[in-house]
Amino acid sequence: MNKRTKALQIPMKVKKCVWDRDGGECIICRNPNADPSCHYIRRSKGGLGIKENIVTLCARHHMMLDSPNSPEQKLLRIKVREYLERHYPGFPDEKRIYRK
Repeated sequence: MNKRTKALQIPMKVKKCVWDRDGGECIICRNPNADPSCHYIRRSKGGLGIKENIVTLCARHHMMLDSPNSPEQKLLRIKVREYLERHYPGFPDEKRIYRK
């Protein structure tokens, strides 16, 4: 496995930390049938598998966040960004992206 692939993966300890932080439910609708595996900055854009870049979302909201250029995606990205900013004030997006 190369360094980039490893950096973008979400380790189990990060998933556990995110699950605990998010109360074990979707941060948008509070659905308990959710997974702590959604990258705020996408893996395809170099989004790291760190707690500052991962949130717990239900399948519906995860799919909406991954739907490029839809009105729902833009609003959801704002909500996720605000949520992460409350937990990690001042944490810049640049630190959420893989760099060689």
